[in-house]
Amino acid sequence: MLLSTTNTIDGHTINTYHGVVTGEAIIGANLFKDIFASITDLVGGRSGTYERVLREAKDNALKELEYNARNMGANAVVGIDLDYETIGHNGSMLMVTASGTAVTF
Repeated sequence: MLLSTTNTIDGHTINTYHGVVTGEAIIGANLFKDIFASITDLVGGRSGTYERVLREAKDNALKELEYNARNMGANAVVGIDLDYETIGHNGSMLMVTASGTAVTF
């Protein structure tokens, strides 16, 4: 399965457009992650813990998007857009949404 943020992929001609496909992931940040991230924020630098959580959420959303595209009969998704939002009480959860167009080459 080819996944791309572009609307076309060089060397491939789109034969069928199956429609919009999405994948979502919601991950809660636990208390310990919040404490360590706060310490990192105070002393400066990057928060490796939150970066890992962001990466995990993105990967899960893309896996769901790919799964949904396969179920539509697609072999690629083009025009992928990733959106990140915090939700829940005091932004305690992270939501990543991936959307694109499922196609067949």
